Amino acid sequence: MRLGVIAWLTFHEARRRRLLWAVGLMGLLFLGLFGVAFYFMYGEISKMPVVGRRAEVYNMLTLMGLYAVNFLVVMLTVLASVDILSGEIASGTIHTLLSRPIHRWEVVVGKWLGLAAMMAVFTVSMCWGLILISRAISGYYLPSPWLGVGLMVLEGTVVLSLSLLGGTRLSTLANGVIMFMLYGLAFIAGWVENIGSLIANEAAVNIGIAVSLLVPTEAMWRLAAYVMQPPLARGFANSPFATANSPSPVMVAWTVAYVVLAMVLAVVSFQRRDL
Repeated sequence: MRLGVIAWLTFHEARRRRLLWAVGLMGLLFLGLFGVAFYFMYGEISKMPVVGRRAEVYNMLTLMGLYAVNFLVVMLTVLASVDILSGEIASGTIHTLLSRPIHRWEVVVGKWLGLAAMMAVFTVSMCWGLILISRAISGYYLPSPWLGVGLMVLEGTVVLSLSLLGGTRLSTLANGVIMFMLYGLAFIAGWVENIGSLIANEAAVNIGIAVSLLVPTEAMWRLAAYVMQPPLARGFANSPFATANSPSPVMVAWTVAYVVLAMVLAVVSFQRRDL
C-alpha cells in the first residue's frame, strides 16, 4: 500500500512539474513529423520494382524512427530520475517523507515503480504509435514488435535503476553527467563489438561484450533491433538502426539480474546514507 502511494506521488510530481505534458506534446510532434516524412518517402519507395526491396526500406525507416524513440526514452528517464533522490536530499524535503511511518527502502522502490510506470507508458505509446503509422501508410508490419518494444522498456529500467543508485550518493549534476557518460560508453562499445565482428577481431568483440556486461543498455537496443528485422536482413545489416551481431538471450537474463542488483545496491546505499 505504501509503495503504491509513493509511486503515485512520484508520478504526480512529474505531472506537477509539467514534465508529462511536455513529454506528451513533444512525443506527438515527433510522431507527426515521422508520419509526414514517411508518407513522402513512401511515394518514392513504392515505385521500386522489387517488392522485397520495398519491405527492406520500410523496415529500415521504421527502425530509424524507433532508434530515435529509444534515445528519447533514455533522455526522459535520466531527466526524470536524476534528482529524484539527490534533489530531495539536498533540499531537505526527504526528511518530511521519512518523518512518517515509512521505511527507507519503500521510498527507493516506490519512486522506482512510479518512474518505471511513466517510462514504460511513454515507450510503449511512442513505439506503437510509430509502428502503426508505418503500417497505415505502407502496409508494412515489423516482425516481433512486442518483443522488441519490451526489450526497449527493459533498457529504460536499466537507466532508471542506475540513476537511482547514483542519486543515493551523488549530487544531481554529478549523477546526470555519469549517466550520460555511461550511456555513451555503452554506445561506443556496441560499435566496437559490431566492427570487431565484421573484421574478425576477437579482442574488439571481447571489449564490446565486457562493456555491455557493465552497462547493458546498448545490448538491449541491438537485440530489439535484431528481433524486429526480417530474417533475410539479419545477415548483412550492421548500423545503429539494425545489427547482424545480436547479443545472446543470456544477456536478457543478465540485464534483468542487473536491474535487481542495482536496486538492491540503491536500497542498501540509501539505508546507510546519513541524512
